Amino acid sequence: MNVRRGVVIGSALLALVGFMSSPRLSFGSDQVRAKELIQQACVQCHRLEGQPDSRFNLRAPDLIWAGSKYKRTWLIGWLTGKEAPLYVKGYRWDLSEGAMKHPVVTETEANAIADYLDKNNQDPRVKVGAYDVTKVTKFEATFGGVAFKAHACLGCHTIEENGKLIGGQQSAALEKAGQRYNMDWLFRFGLNPQDFTPHSGEFLADATEPQLRAVLGFLAAQGAPDFKFYEPWTAPEFGKASVGRGKVIYKEYCMQCHGAAGKGDGPAAATIEPKPAIHANINFSEVPTEYLYNMVNHGGAAMGKSANMPYWGLTIGQQGVADVMAYLKATFKGVPDMAAAQSGGGPTGVCPQERKTVKAPGDFLSKTNPLPASAETVNAGKTLFLQTAQPVACAMCHGKDGNGQGFMGAALVPPPRNFTCGKLMKDLSDGQLFWIIKNGSPGTGMMSFAGLPDEQVWQLIHYVRSLAK
Repeated sequence: MNVRRGVVIGSALLALVGFMSSPRLSFGSDQVRAKELIQQACVQCHRLEGQPDSRFNLRAPDLIWAGSKYKRTWLIGWLTGKEAPLYVKGYRWDLSEGAMKHPVVTETEANAIADYLDKNNQDPRVKVGAYDVTKVTKFEATFGGVAFKAHACLGCHTIEENGKLIGGQQSAALEKAGQRYNMDWLFRFGLNPQDFTPHSGEFLADATEPQLRAVLGFLAAQGAPDFKFYEPWTAPEFGKASVGRGKVIYKEYCMQCHGAAGKGDGPAAATIEPKPAIHANINFSEVPTEYLYNMVNHGGAAMGKSANMPYWGLTIGQQGVADVMAYLKATFKGVPDMAAAQSGGGPTGVCPQERKTVKAPGDFLSKTNPLPASAETVNAGKTLFLQTAQPVACAMCHGKDGNGQGFMGAALVPPPRNFTCGKLMKDLSDGQLFWIIKNGSPGTGMMSFAGLPDEQVWQLIHYVRSLAK
């Protein structure tokens, strides 16, 4: 046996034997008895006081701040053996090759330990209320998932994505983070992890505080399938939105690109690509509130569209966002009929459309759809196209018939693709379509659907191909 590994396992076994041989707590036990129990077992591996130290000098994670760190329900479940190991490769992965079994106590004992930690092991650096989990929006959590990957967190931590576990197993598993952590503590940890585990491989990300808050929103929803996302458009500001104030804001900020009458002909429009949306062609009362809010508040780049559209939320505030949304809905009703249907059962709209579309990289062009063109696959793609694709259903721009004449597409220059055009579709490879859906199309209003799982993208491709005539 490896000597170092034997020391660690031996210590754990001694802790387990001592723990199981200790007297059981009764319901009348006090904090003195709880402390005795902790001293008999927990301190064999964990430290409950002192200064943070490197993982490589410890046997198990510090519990110095456990009273601030863990949610009570999770902690009780962990102590009573109902939770999976946090470190699949072991906390000291340099010494062991797998998770070690943690001692198990009764629920009464677990509650006593939790009470003790709550009273004696609070983190004075943690500000209560620093992170309001009730204000996490779906957009913020989605963006947080992107930031989680962009800042390399996935290299060490596992998360759940589309029903599958992904990521590295070097550090704590985070697929149930929302059930486990007090978010005020995790916020302070995220500001500088090395304050808690110095010289242990902990990574300090070059992230802004809003990015950190978004990542925490993503983690708060991990392991919480019924997580209730905040909907900012239900806030008081939206209940007192003013069309009049919105008109002033539109003139001061939006008109420079979208034009005084919303025709996309503002002074900045002549030299930017893609061209600003023609608001006059949209019936804003049909635009989903969530989508409209995210576009105005978070900007085009955040929604996978043109980065020329700023994120106005910081500039005009939430009342301003509410007011300009009210103005858009009251002012712009769209054009009566954008359809130009042709007779004879052929494609509708312009066919083919002239377009200088960026060519996908070679490794994408060589891709072919791995899914069968079955009725089940096509119907799954249809549901995505018409209803469920995020951040917005494809039909809103491409039309319910796929002819490029959706009510939001009327605002775009150039207009959305007409998938009913056989001449167009036969020249588009599966790989090209996949790449465009995932990355968007520069110079057009086609946004990125990077968050769609690959399987759903392939389902969409089968469906749009079924529309060609």
